[in-house]
Amino acid sequence: MAIVAGVDFGTLSVRVSIVDSKKGVLGSAVSEYPLHRKREDPDYATQSHHDHMRALAEATRQAVKDAGIAGDQVEAMALDTTGSSVIPVGEGLVPLDDYYLWCDHRAKNEAAEITELAHRENLQAIEWCGGVYSSEWGFSKLLHWLRHNPEKRGKFVSAFEHCDMVAATLCGITDPKQVKRSICAMGHKWMWNAQLGGLPPESFLTKVDSLLAGVREKLDGPYATSDQIAGKLNPPWAEKLGLKAGIPIPVGAFDAHWDAIGAGAREGDVVNVVGTSTCIIAYVKKAELIPGVCGVVQGSVHPQFTGVEAGLSATGDIFSAIATRANTTVAELSKGLEQYRAGQTGLLRMTWDNGDRTVLVNPNLGGITLGWNLQSTAQDELFAAIEGTAFHTRVILDRMTEYGAPTQRVINGGGIPQNNAVLNQVYANVLGRPVLVPASKVTGVGSAIFAFLAAGAFKTLDEAQAAICPKHTVFAPQPEAQKVYADLYELYRRIYFDFGRPEKDNKFGGVLPKLIQLARGCR
Repeated sequence: MAIVAGVDFGTLSVRVSIVDSKKGVLGSAVSEYPLHRKREDPDYATQSHHDHMRALAEATRQAVKDAGIAGDQVEAMALDTTGSSVIPVGEGLVPLDDYYLWCDHRAKNEAAEITELAHRENLQAIEWCGGVYSSEWGFSKLLHWLRHNPEKRGKFVSAFEHCDMVAATLCGITDPKQVKRSICAMGHKWMWNAQLGGLPPESFLTKVDSLLAGVREKLDGPYATSDQIAGKLNPPWAEKLGLKAGIPIPVGAFDAHWDAIGAGAREGDVVNVVGTSTCIIAYVKKAELIPGVCGVVQGSVHPQFTGVEAGLSATGDIFSAIATRANTTVAELSKGLEQYRAGQTGLLRMTWDNGDRTVLVNPNLGGITLGWNLQSTAQDELFAAIEGTAFHTRVILDRMTEYGAPTQRVINGGGIPQNNAVLNQVYANVLGRPVLVPASKVTGVGSAIFAFLAAGAFKTLDEAQAAICPKHTVFAPQPEAQKVYADLYELYRRIYFDFGRPEKDNKFGGVLPKLIQLARGCR
């Protein structure tokens, strides 16, 4: 028997779960931290490292108390975070600024420059992250920071993903070269590829911008999968957390990747981690290039498999925005949705309110709702938005299947499916296959599994999953709804590609980017 702490850093809070290898979750606690936004710049989204660490200490102490155990009984701690959430640091790993959070899209121009040069230079690495580099990813965010903070460039020593920065802080590591970097984070968001020699070459980076000179060397160090140890909890942080010093902390990863493990995923499954956005996670034995996905990376989800990541840039955020505009809550607006039938609203909702993460990888898009009439309601739009996120998910799964990663089971993980049977049923009907939903929350379960491996409580990840992961509730497709959604999906696909691809490919591709440009100019 072993007791461990599983940590999950989300967009607005950190959850710490105390888990027993025999009894399951003994207790948990959540501590919030602010997300910094600017109304005049909707692409801006940052968070403070200090706020994260303060919240972690609060949540850990409270979780231990809630579990009714002594802190020195915890044998390991593992953590996952959002990503790509990037922080520039100076000497001693001192933050030079806040994190560029995963949903910060200010680096659109930088991402476009990286993509354009990568194809011009035939950089193989760009193909392994879907063919398009994103404004949500590491190099574009770091370049944006270097361009807009000239007074801090001289102090710049390195940059880290959130999961690596937290682990290094807890272990008392102050030399950037000694920090173990997550292959999950660096493979999916920084074009790191072991078979291609690691990060893109210096010659490529300096062609993007001379400000990136030397950055490749500054990002050097050990790269590791999450079955390896990042370090051990140092005494100062052990005291702050209320745990014993010296317990192992494995190399971290992204929250959605470990949520997939916690949801009981196996080879051939796809896990939709549905929250503020959606991360779509799968892993396969054989690596294949898949255009438009967020990376195909060996060892990123399961250390012995090749991980595939895709997703939607906004899901729950869209539902919340619809409710806010109606001066209500999602919970209130959802009452009665179970009575809705497939397609009854007459609306088709393109869920691009925060751009497109997969398969177009285009941040210069906005939401579209087609089919309004004078009787349409906010509740109609909410149901259409649920359908829209399901259609978008089907576009992604079709792309994965086309390129050698077929789906045998669909698991809806994340926070929303636990409380939204309507969404799960719509997904089953749109995707045309059963949707499995974990019977209890899996947030932090993946972290606990890797903590158990670090503590030596289980020999393999599969063994840990069998002991820890919850059972599933199954939502089966409904034949009549499937027929309606088959017709609607064809319309959705047509609009998705006609409006979503650049104007050179079709006559509607410039409409949404032009609207964004005009609005920005007026502001």
